[in-house]
Amino acid sequence: MRNWLVLLCPCVLGAALHLWLRLRSPPPARASGAGRADQLALLPQWKSSHYDVVVGVLSARNNHELRNVIRSTWLKHLVQHPALSQRVLVKFIIGAHGCEVPVEDREDPYSCKLLNITNPVLNQEIEAFSLLEDTSSGLSEDRVVSVSFRVLYPIVITSLGVFYDANDVGFQRNITVKLYQAEQEEALFIARFSPPSCGVQVNKLWYKPVEQFILPESFEGTIVWESQDLQGLVSRNLHKVTVNDGGGVLRVITTGEGALPHEFMEGVEGVAGGFLYTIQEGDALLKNLHSRPRRLLDHISNLHEEDALLKEESSLYDDIVFVDVVDTYRNVPAKLLNFYKWTVETTSFDLLLKTDDDCYIDLEAVFNRIALKNLDGPNFWWGNLFLCSDN
Repeated sequence: MRNWLVLLCPCVLGAALHLWLRLRSPPPARASGAGRADQLALLPQWKSSHYDVVVGVLSARNNHELRNVIRSTWLKHLVQHPALSQRVLVKFIIGAHGCEVPVEDREDPYSCKLLNITNPVLNQEIEAFSLLEDTSSGLSEDRVVSVSFRVLYPIVITSLGVFYDANDVGFQRNITVKLYQAEQEEALFIARFSPPSCGVQVNKLWYKPVEQFILPESFEGTIVWESQDLQGLVSRNLHKVTVNDGGGVLRVITTGEGALPHEFMEGVEGVAGGFLYTIQEGDALLKNLHSRPRRLLDHISNLHEEDALLKEESSLYDDIVFVDVVDTYRNVPAKLLNFYKWTVETTSFDLLLKTDDDCYIDLEAVFNRIALKNLDGPNFWWGNLFLCSDN
């Protein structure tokens, strides 16, 4: 028995010493990207104190003024009252990486994806969809087909069309073509095709003009072809037609990604025609493309300055958590998840509160509400919940 004690005692003492050192030491730094981000994604010192509430404040990298407003109002009140400051930890949540694509060159201002336009087709009408020369065009069983698209640079749709029925008896169908804006129930454009009024034939399509107005950048639309007869449509799978994006101003998206009106959700994804469009303000587009290299250099220089300011701000106030994501609006969920992970790994707390840098927090009211509603139990969610209806 004594031999066993001699063997076990060093192990127990070693484990106890390891645990004691672990509690007294900050966690090891984690890699957070290359280049400038290595300087930013330095996690604050590990807090051994226990907090009743940890407050995470979502903030964008360039929102220095909003953070300073918070520091001079409700956060200042917290610091000046020890009874509160011992119970509450407040951290701003900021992405460690700035987007390296200038805002003017992104697909939308909320992401970090480059608007990849090359060799745009200017000053002429463009056929959005076309059939190959050797493609047969017989009727299918589809009564309704639809396809969705996203506009990446302003365009004007001039005509809607249907595929040509290759027979010797002429146009013998009744078809309605509608163009919807995403999440809207009324059609923006409607074109009706019938034997007496089949429009103008261009290549393998019949086209009819529609009222013209500009579809702006980020516009999402759905074109729906409906057969009014027992006959079906001359339709093709989306992947079996030629798509002309005008050099990158248009993107076809799947039905699942688009937002079709509810009554057309049963429609088969496909193409039964097309549309003609022109690129709006082509000269401005060319000017924008030519100025990209200079704009990119200026933007990278501004990012370096922004990094330096954030590093100085973090060192001065010690209230920022840099999470390993590109700081854009679409990455807000990733920012929150990384902050939650940081909070669980580095702090001891009862409740976690998330807010934004344009909000004012009355901490006394928060604690009063918790006490009044008995919200200090485990596994509860306090906030606004939105139920999405299928109707």
